[in-house]
Amino acid sequence: MSAPPPPVGTLERWAWDYILAETLEGKLEPPSRPDEAAAESWEPDPPCRRLPRPGRPPGLLPLERPPKTPRASALADPRKRAQLMHTFFHHELQAAELMCWALLAFPEAGLEFRRGLLRICDDEIRHMHRYRDHLLRLDHPIGAFGVRDWFWERLPAARKPSHFVSLLGIGFEGGNLDHARRFAERFRAVGDEAGARLQEQIALEEISHVRFAIRWFERWIGPLDFERWRAELPPPLSPIVMRGRPMNREARLQAGMDERFLDALEAYAP
Repeated sequence: MSAPPPPVGTLERWAWDYILAETLEGKLEPPSRPDEAAAESWEPDPPCRRLPRPGRPPGLLPLERPPKTPRASALADPRKRAQLMHTFFHHELQAAELMCWALLAFPEAGLEFRRGLLRICDDEIRHMHRYRDHLLRLDHPIGAFGVRDWFWERLPAARKPSHFVSLLGIGFEGGNLDHARRFAERFRAVGDEAGARLQEQIALEEISHVRFAIRWFERWIGPLDFERWRAELPPPLSPIVMRGRPMNREARLQAGMDERFLDALEAYAP
């Protein structure tokens, strides 16, 4: 840890405590936050704090490597669908935590950016609730499957705010727009209409997260261009892990990517 914990009663302390919470309740039902509009809610002149890892509820068992994604035909089995939904739940948990991580790691980015991170964190927590509820409909609670902190293994490589938005917002959340549509189609094909609609609704809401990342990228770096974006990805990370097949071009265009960017992303090969 690069600095002591933030003062109690600040938004920085709320973010710190959320990341380090070790109960499922602490992740799904965090305490109310201080008023974001009040100057006294923010630590004056906060230092950079880069937490190396999150707290984990005992039931979320870490895996050294993620399980293989079930084939489309295997999703007729409710347990296989639950395994996927559990993975999606954990992706949302990591995203919520990493928004708090960036709030602490990049105090120089300013309050407008950091307030935006908190709003996205709220969305991710709400999505966690929806995945948890669907898992219960499939008779599998949170903790029924192991998890991999895949995003946490990569995001701390971001040394600047522009790295963070390039990697998580434009990269991983952009790729999730592709994956969500593909899995919605697969859930619908096996008769799980509620699961399909859940994927579609969450993807629709996450378009604004990608748009947020693009807006800040353009403010800090310049107009979104594929090579300019690729230069902001901490090595050795590659655009290949930030796209799905097929790409959801419609959603990506809504988020603010243009056709030239998408053509370059789709054609990219290392």
